[in-house]
Amino acid sequence: MDELKDLHALADAMGVLTRYTDGLARKIAVGPETLIRVCSALGAPVTSPNDAAEALRAFQAAKKTRRLPQVIVAWDGVLPVLDGIPYADLRLENGDTARIEPGAAHPPALPSGYHRLTIETASGVETATIMSAPVQAWRRAGHHKSWGIGTQLAALRSARSRSFGDLRDLESVCHWLGDHGGDLVVALPLHPTFNTAPAEPSPYSPVSRLFWSELMLDLESAHHPTGPHATLDVTRAHTEVCAALSSHERPDPSLLDDELLSYARYRGAQARLGRNWRDWPAEARAGTLTPDVVDANEERFHLVAQTMVRRQLRELKERVEARGVRLGLDLAVGVHPDGYDPWSRQTLFADGMSVGAPPDAGFPSGQDWGFTPVLPEASRQSGHRYLSQSLAPLAELSGVLRIDHIMAWTRLYWIPHGLRLDQGTYVSYPAEELFAVLVLESVKHQCEVVGENLGTVPPEIGQALPRHRIWGMYLAQFQASADEPFAPPKSADVALVGTHDTPTFAGWLEGTDIADRVECGLLAESAVPVVEAERAAAVKRLVKGLGGNISDPRALLGALLEWLGRSESPLVIDWIEDFWLERTNVNVPGTRSTQRPNWQRPMAMLLEDIFSDKDIDALLARLNAARRAHP
Repeated sequence: MDELKDLHALADAMGVLTRYTDGLARKIAVGPETLIRVCSALGAPVTSPNDAAEALRAFQAAKKTRRLPQVIVAWDGVLPVLDGIPYADLRLENGDTARIEPGAAHPPALPSGYHRLTIETASGVETATIMSAPVQAWRRAGHHKSWGIGTQLAALRSARSRSFGDLRDLESVCHWLGDHGGDLVVALPLHPTFNTAPAEPSPYSPVSRLFWSELMLDLESAHHPTGPHATLDVTRAHTEVCAALSSHERPDPSLLDDELLSYARYRGAQARLGRNWRDWPAEARAGTLTPDVVDANEERFHLVAQTMVRRQLRELKERVEARGVRLGLDLAVGVHPDGYDPWSRQTLFADGMSVGAPPDAGFPSGQDWGFTPVLPEASRQSGHRYLSQSLAPLAELSGVLRIDHIMAWTRLYWIPHGLRLDQGTYVSYPAEELFAVLVLESVKHQCEVVGENLGTVPPEIGQALPRHRIWGMYLAQFQASADEPFAPPKSADVALVGTHDTPTFAGWLEGTDIADRVECGLLAESAVPVVEAERAAAVKRLVKGLGGNISDPRALLGALLEWLGRSESPLVIDWIEDFWLERTNVNVPGTRSTQRPNWQRPMAMLLEDIFSDKDIDALLARLNAARRAHP
């Protein structure tokens, strides 16, 4: 019993939850094996409960040796009082230096940015990252009630398309939306994916969060329409792009930064050594890629593709913003374990762990999202540089930046490899510091921020979003499913009908997703009658709240869009496929693309047909009128 008590004390000290409430409202006591393996991944020398007491003493002693915290947040430029530190050297982000008194009653306000504080102690020199950040994220001036649509860029199809939608298709959607009064087109993550066998088409399982997908390139003079395909095949699309770029020379060195050079070498090494870098020879695995292990043509391809897509995205942003339309971009919560980021930053990622979610009503077995978590303390030691590097390119291009699973700013559910999905536990993250990074990038690049706060949401997130002027998300499907009156969204939330992770509107009304979940093993047959009854009650609640009729789903959608449009929400977004009552959702969370064709279904309508459809025009006009009538 003493050993278990010590193990719990160690877990508490390291930010590992020993108890939590899952999505089914059950109180969960975390087992010893989970605690041991998670604490070990976080750096504690434990293999059994007997090691916990000594590991805890070592952990506490290490903390006492430092006088400076790894990261210090200076909200609105105000450096907090640092007890016992009379003087420190400060190096600002712009390179300027100063000697300051951290303990002064009224220290000078710091400019916004990432700064370095240095002190000398008896045992040596200590440094800390100072994050001087406004409390609130950036917002457009004035009071706005706007609207937009969400889409998967790859699924866009037109008469000119090749096998994948590209940036020219996205631009045509932006122009169409702007002509109807909307001002935002939200695209699912545009990160690169693994496109050769075994392909991984999910935009939420990227190779890297630092770079862009080459598949969305406008191939310009090398573009050749291929006609509509029944599926979105990333391998076929990759072959098209490779062929189009085959004659391009290596880009001018002025366009190549060190990170891009490293990324391209890595992709070239994967072509020679295999995707799983953990199986590479020791030297390459550790980060040294000599020319003999790098496929030079693959390296050249990625250098060309990334420089092209960077240019095209900048130009696209300028053109659509000139027409009053903003891009909405999405930061995926993690990266593929075989990806560039875990290889290039191996000390930053936890080995032997996967991130997911505990059981809830939608997924009673739990979920494994298939990516490796970032180590909180390692992130702090680097000043959360990887996070800022991931956010900056998106914030620079987007008018609205959506943070996938914003709960990761405060905690993530870790599952040790080999254990059941319900045998994981939550690991805490330094939320204040991560929000400081997010706000800094928002203000620096002038983009508004939305946090996906759906599912099991800890109270800290509910408090942090309004404090930092970050919008949450309201889903009409979820609101209708709640056992309470069908209430409209408030001014603090972006309003949506559903998302890429939920059924389409028509599919939700019909319950087509329920059979899909049974087929994928996410829902037991015995639970189907209860789930179907709950869905029927939710649909009835929606219909009653809108005063509509279930027999006419298009009219019901129109009533819902108008109802949302009249609300206090600053932004209303609907998934583009709802406009023609698509029944099949693009993705079922908790499943792999090998189980189900997630992310592989092109849109049922060509863009030309969407743009000329009178029924779709009527839906957009109804939403636009509702927004304009209630400014």
